[in-house]
Amino acid sequence: MSGHSKWATTKHKKAALDAKRGKLFAKLIKNIEVAARTGGPDPDGNPTLYDAIQKARKNSVPLDNIERARKRGGGLEAGGADWQTIWYEGYGPNGVALLIECLTDNRNRAASEVRVALTRNGGSLADPGSVSYMFNRKGVVIVPKNGLTEDDVLAAVLDAGAEEVNDLGDSFEVVSEAGDLVPVRKALQEAGIDYDSAESSFLPSISVPLDEEAAKKVFRLIDALEDSDDVQNVYANFDVSDEVMEKIEA
Repeated sequence: MSGHSKWATTKHKKAALDAKRGKLFAKLIKNIEVAARTGGPDPDGNPTLYDAIQKARKNSVPLDNIERARKRGGGLEAGGADWQTIWYEGYGPNGVALLIECLTDNRNRAASEVRVALTRNGGSLADPGSVSYMFNRKGVVIVPKNGLTEDDVLAAVLDAGAEEVNDLGDSFEVVSEAGDLVPVRKALQEAGIDYDSAESSFLPSISVPLDEEAAKKVFRLIDALEDSDDVQNVYANFDVSDEVMEKIEA
């Protein structure tokens, strides 16, 4: 699974630097708005909102944009959209399973954009339930290394419910049950360990190893899906070795 996590983390860093920055900002702001609507506008009493705000700040979203999104979602300011979460399941090249999370105010547009991105890039929609069983909902915290060792991170999070710590190269991935995400995040904070993001995610129980050619096709498909404003997250069950990743990045 490390291949996928490493790819996603690297890609996010690049997105924060290039032309996709605007799209990334829009998705992070949408997350804040929805979290505030669902659990209230106070980050101290709403862990999902707290984590959404932290992630936006880490990605350099301007503070006034963050604050306006929090107020809109919490009903303290007018103008919030009626975002709905819709899930699509699909297959990509080489039988890679895809779980696509949309946050949209227009179901028809979201469905159309997902279908077009899939069919143009060697993928197809799947029946509901045919893919989702391959994924488990987990809490995932990304911790930049900054001189830390795996043992440092493990020592901080083990008693809080962390299941594993994976080395992603520049950072560590701390995986827990979704319900243990907040205790794990708090344990890191109490240990004085900085983290890039803490969020609920879907990790695959079985993964498909990809060679360079197949990996390029799958990445192209996921990029096309994420290019849609309605697509919030794409979870996939591929695994790409470090050697293949290096070839692609070169």
